[in-house]
Amino acid sequence: MYKSLYEAWEREVKNSELQRLPSDFYVMVADYMRRLREESRMLDKKTVKASLLRRELVNVKRMVNEIVSARYRKVIKVLAEGGKISQDMLTAEEAKIYGGAAPFADAIQNFVKNVLRGLLPKAEAETAHKRVVLRFLIDVPAIIGADMKTYGPFKAEDVASLPIENANILVKQGLAEKVELGGL
Repeated sequence: MYKSLYEAWEREVKNSELQRLPSDFYVMVADYMRRLREESRMLDKKTVKASLLRRELVNVKRMVNEIVSARYRKVIKVLAEGGKISQDMLTAEEAKIYGGAAPFADAIQNFVKNVLRGLLPKAEAETAHKRVVLRFLIDVPAIIGADMKTYGPFKAEDVASLPIENANILVKQGLAEKVELGGL
């Protein structure tokens, strides 16, 4: 795993564009860290192996922090320039985190355009987020919606109305399904 992490780190810090990571990248890294910590606890702290393991933990932490920071800067830069981030370039966790960032970036750009056109800025944020009714298939922890409100946590079979941006991500990940509402 160290070699894979190092290669991902090297690609991310050497390239100006967002680099593709496996969708379960952070899950694998978290498992790797857990195993390193467990192994470290089992060793005599004065051995060479324990020293090497401590150094490996320090390196892994540094690389993960640098990968996350670099990816964050790249995503924010693309969104600030009005671009779109392809969902297949993000891990599942990143897609959840950045799901609400695109509408925010769009709102900022519209705000700047209006100010530059001489239009008075609106003090309140636009809340015209389309919503979708979902039925959750498994338990899902609380999420921050595209409208910056907290939703959940949800249990399997819960039904809730969420912003369409978040709903699409949850459906794509197989965590929920859209509920078709018949004519009332």
